[in-house]
Amino acid sequence: MQITIFIISAFIIAGFLLIIFRKKKQLTQPDANAEKEILSRHVLFYQRLPDLEKIRFEESLKKFLQKIRITGIKTTVEDIDRVFVAAAAIIPIFAFKDWEYRNIHEVLLYPGSFNEEYHLEGGGRNVSGMVGTGALQNVMLLSQNDLRSGFLNHTDTSNTAIHEFVHLVDKTDGSTDGIPEILLAHSYILPWLKCIHEEIQQIQNGQSDINPYGSTNEAEFLAVASEYFFEKPSLMQEKHPQLFDLLQKCFTAGAN
Repeated sequence: MQITIFIISAFIIAGFLLIIFRKKKQLTQPDANAEKEILSRHVLFYQRLPDLEKIRFEESLKKFLQKIRITGIKTTVEDIDRVFVAAAAIIPIFAFKDWEYRNIHEVLLYPGSFNEEYHLEGGGRNVSGMVGTGALQNVMLLSQNDLRSGFLNHTDTSNTAIHEFVHLVDKTDGSTDGIPEILLAHSYILPWLKCIHEEIQQIQNGQSDINPYGSTNEAEFLAVASEYFFEKPSLMQEKHPQLFDLLQKCFTAGAN
């Protein structure tokens, strides 16, 4: 009798795990036609690429979604969310063809902003994205509203998801300090630090169009400036030529 119950239980558990596996597979694989349409309509970085590079971007997107889970917390994850999360991950490291994120395995998608305790209710709900720590190590949390706004709104320089993935790139060398040593040649580190401090001073003096949050510290400056660089490259080149040049060296060094 006990053996029979054990066998039945094993079949039930196996069936339950199979359902979960299939559900996760569906959650991480957007429809191919929808994927290309979303990229073509909404992702400016993708739109600027030559046709062959667009194909490589699409392949990178698929690989990312095969490895990284995207889980909705009190919201439904749709194809547009999967494509936007994956695009935000690929954009900063696209020039580095062999790059793989090793410090993330899941993205938690909240419907809106949350607080630092990851709550959707109560005070202090002003967080739109963050890289988790402690029990949420290797997990990223994003506001679905801000994720979508970052790609659907083409009039500003903000993109929350790109911001958070740049933090992960920065963290790859062991510390989130605004100096992405894995991307930036050693000879450019001192000019980069000098540029950061000059730009932060401009922000604090109210003489810059860079998001004031970038003046918080060097790590936040890198993330905020990277949003600007990828969203409005021509505008940054015009208004911040030295910063643009250094970020170009950082994010395109692997292209050749």
